[in-house]
Parts: sequence; C-alpha cells; structure tokens
Amino acid sequence: METEQILERLCAVGAPSGFESPVALAAKELLMPLTDEVWTDRVGNVVGVRRCGRAEAKKLLLDAHLDEVGLVVTGYKDGFLRFSANGIDLRMLPDREVTVLTNPPMLGVVACLPPHVLSAEDREKAPQAKDLFIDVGLSQKKAERLIPIGTPVVYRADLIRLGARQVCTKALDDRACFASLLRAAELLQNRALDVDLYILGSVCEEFNGVGAQVGAQALMPDYCVAVDVTHGKTPDSSKDESFVMGGGPVVGIGPNCTRWMTRRLLNKAAGLGVAVQKEVMERSSGTNAWPMQVANEGIATAVLSIPLKYMHTPVEVVELSDIEDTARLLAAFAANLGEEGAQ
Repeated sequence: METEQILERLCAVGAPSGFESPVALAAKELLMPLTDEVWTDRVGNVVGVRRCGRAEAKKLLLDAHLDEVGLVVTGYKDGFLRFSANGIDLRMLPDREVTVLTNPPMLGVVACLPPHVLSAEDREKAPQAKDLFIDVGLSQKKAERLIPIGTPVVYRADLIRLGARQVCTKALDDRACFASLLRAAELLQNRALDVDLYILGSVCEEFNGVGAQVGAQALMPDYCVAVDVTHGKTPDSSKDESFVMGGGPVVGIGPNCTRWMTRRLLNKAAGLGVAVQKEVMERSSGTNAWPMQVANEGIATAVLSIPLKYMHTPVEVVELSDIEDTARLLAAFAANLGEEGAQ
C-alpha cells in the first residue's frame, strides 16, 4: 500500500487520547504482514515484533503515537453540546466541522456568532470553552439520548493534496510518523537483522505519554527511537524553531537524546545521502522519548521528527518525501545495530 493510502486510512479514523481502539485496529492490520507477531497491550498500545532469530538479541523499539487531539462532550444546552478540549487551541474551533464519535458517527459544527452581531471588542477576544457549543441539529431530549456525556469528538477533515508533494488532513500528528515506521519495516523485510525490532503504536501521548511509558517498561528494549512531528516552516514561523518542509527528517540533540544514538542517526543519514536537519532540545523533547528514557533502569533513546505545518489543527500538512526519508533513515539505523552498537 502506498504511503498516501496508508495516511488516508489512518487519519480518517477518529481516535483522540483515551479512545484509540479504532485506529489501533487499523494499525494492527497494517503491521501484521510486516512483523512476526502483533498484539494490543493492557493500555491499548499496538505492538509488532520482528524477531531476528538470535539468542538473547538486543531489542530496538521504534515508537509513534496513534492518538490525536480532540474534544469530549460534557453536557448540553438547548440541544447544543458543551465540551472540554484536549490539545486543541480554542481559537481553532469557531465555525469548524467536527465528527461526534457516536455509533454511527454524527456530524456537527462548532457554533459561532456571525461578525455582524459582534462588537469590535468581542472580535479581539480569544474564545473560552464555556462560551462554545457544538451544534448537531438536535433537540435537548434527542441530544441527551443519542450523545452520552463522555462521547469523544474530533475534527472532520478529508485528506487532500497540496501541490505535488504535500498532503493535508487532521491527525498527521502522529500518524504520518506511524506510516514511516510501517515503511521502515517494509524496507527491512528482506534484510537480516541482529536485533529484535519492536514497533509501538502508542496511546495517550497528547494526554500524558502513559502509552509509551507502559510500553517501554513492559518490553524492556535496549534502545528506543521516538518518532514524532516538529514544526514546519511557514512565512510567520520562527526561523530558529521551525524546519524546512521536504528538507528531510529532524534529528534531536539534547539531554533527552543519548549522544551515540544521535551520532549514529547523523552518520547513517550521511552514508545514505539523506538530508537531515537538527533540532536542539535543551530540556524535554516534548515527545514520548521523555517517559521512555527513564523507564526501568533507563533506556538509550533518540528523537527523530518529521516537519509538519499547522500542528493540532484540522489542516496539518506533511511532505511525502520526509516520510520516506525518515523510513530510510530508521531502516539504516536498525541494520547491524547489534554488532555496531554504541560506536
């Protein structure tokens, strides 16, 4: 399956933090042809393993989270839905289309006052959750019956092409990175490995990283690479904190990144002729590398990122070449890792 098709399949699924089961099922099906065994753990993580066949082989864990930002229904007012937000900037919400994850799903829009009735002062104010409602076109009685409190809600979005190389939709943070893990596993299919390769589709990263923490503690890998997104350059973005779309994967450098693993990523990229960018992470990387690094007795950890524009919006954008180059770099990193180790 082509990367664009994989993205379309994964991102079409509504699965915010704590409600990842539907996307976990899709991830599991995509992993099965590429690994020896796939399972779902107690917290909902999807785990695939390709065993190298060597006794007491070391373990490499590649992680990308499956959850997305979203909303949760908290109440009703005249048939409109009240909600709380997880990871969504409230400024993004007025007049947005959303999908309420009932069975079957129900479409809605976030209610907004037209500009004609807003004062100049109100136009300048950032919205607050208490002032926003989801309109699903129902009466109070029907809303209460059909949409229980606690129902998750996500952005409604279709995958579209921007130019020849970029794709746009919701939930590319972090399903674009999970697609890169699938592609890396595909690139390694006919290559002998000297480590057992684990692929983790983790849950709840947008909440507190509990999925990666539990996964790392249970699997006890020797090495982890957290693959996540970072900010892509736009005309109004900070030049120091954003990265070129199509400029290649971004290698993390800092205390959350084991130094020899960072060097290995950079050296393997040079050997492949893959362009990479560097991101200095002076504190927490803001990724699953943070909880994984300190799991058990400590795990050698690296961070690899894909540039993404418009993070945590329904119009996230990635460049397909960055997904491919990330996969190529991960495959090169995994090859001969057991023999070469911390060189």
